[in-house]
Amino acid sequence: MRRPFGNNRDDDNDEQINLTPMLDVVFIMLIFFIVTATFVKEVGIDVNQPDEDKPKTIDPDKKSIVVRITNRDRIIIARRDVDWRSVRANIERLHAENPEAPVIIQPHPDSRTETMIHIMDSARLAGVYNVSLAGM
Repeated sequence: MRRPFGNNRDDDNDEQINLTPMLDVVFIMLIFFIVTATFVKEVGIDVNQPDEDKPKTIDPDKKSIVVRITNRDRIIIARRDVDWRSVRANIERLHAENPEAPVIIQPHPDSRTETMIHIMDSARLAGVYNVSLAGM
């Protein structure tokens, strides 16, 4: 019996794609990437950790000179408002009282950078070189 016109392929000669070699190549590539990724040394900075695990006690006589900057660029030193022109004089006075005291600047996130830089410059002109920033 003859087959219809559109179906003239032989069922005996069905050819299929063999995926085994492709899977072998994929697994070999996977093994290669795993082996090479484990031996890659990342470049970084070596950090020297302190020898002591316990925190150091802070001497109560060594108080910090805290300078706060509000969101409207008002400068507050020792819980009182200070004019920007007298920042250096106030820091010099507090530094004379306690020469070991560092200056800590606490700027508000909405304050201007120029105000913070003015305070840092004033502290350095007053002879204090231990100036740090703290978040509010």
